[in-house]
Amino acid sequence: MNNIERRDQQILYISDDAVFEEQKKCRCLLQKLNFMDRADFAGISALVKELFGTSDGAFLNPPFYCDYGSHIHVGKNFFANYHCTIIDVAPVVIGDYCQMAPNVAIYTAGHPVHPAARNTAYEYGIGVTIGHNVWIGGNSVILPGVHIGDNAVIGAGSVVTKDVPAWCVAAGNPCRVIRKITEADRETYYRHVPVDQDALDHMRRMWTESNDPNKYPSAAEE
Repeated sequence: MNNIERRDQQILYISDDAVFEEQKKCRCLLQKLNFMDRADFAGISALVKELFGTSDGAFLNPPFYCDYGSHIHVGKNFFANYHCTIIDVAPVVIGDYCQMAPNVAIYTAGHPVHPAARNTAYEYGIGVTIGHNVWIGGNSVILPGVHIGDNAVIGAGSVVTKDVPAWCVAAGNPCRVIRKITEADRETYYRHVPVDQDALDHMRRMWTESNDPNKYPSAAEE
C-alpha cells in the first residue's frame, strides 16, 4: 500500500514525493487566490469552485490556506472570512449555509505523541464533519475527528476537541455546550436584543419564500 492509499484510509502515512505532487495544484491555485484583486468577487468565486472538491455558491475572503482543496466538500452558500485555514489531509465535509468568522482553523492532521514515533515522519489525518447552518466564531480551532451537529454555534476562541450536538451554543477551551438554541432565538440577536420590526418583517418574508424546507428548520421540532 502506498502512502497516498494509507493517507486516504486515515491510517499512518509519510508525506513522500507522491503526496507532495498531489498538493502542487492546490498551491498554485492558492497562489492565485491569495494575491488576486480582493474586489474581484466573481474571480474569487470561480477560483474557490475550482479549488474545492464540491461547492455551490461558496465564497471566502482571502487569504485562505489548505493542503489539497479537493478534500474539502462544502454545501450551498458556504462562507469563510479572512485567514481561514483547513488542513484537509482527510475529508472535511461542511453542510449548507455554514459561516466561518476570521481566523477559523480546521485541522484533520496529527502526529504520534511519543517523539520516537513522531520522528519517523509518520503522520495521519482523521476527517471532520460540520452539519448544516453552523456558525463558527473567530479564532476557533476544530481538531481531527470532530463532528459538529446541524444548526450549532461555536463561540469565538473555542478549541473544539469533541463532538458538538445539534441545536446548541458551545464555546471555550476545551469547547463545551453552553445552552440549547430555542425558537425564542429566531427573533433576537446579540445578547437577546429583539430584532427591530422592519428587519423582522423582512426575515419573515424570507422564511416564507424560501424554496428549501430545510433552510430554516424549527428548533421546537428537534
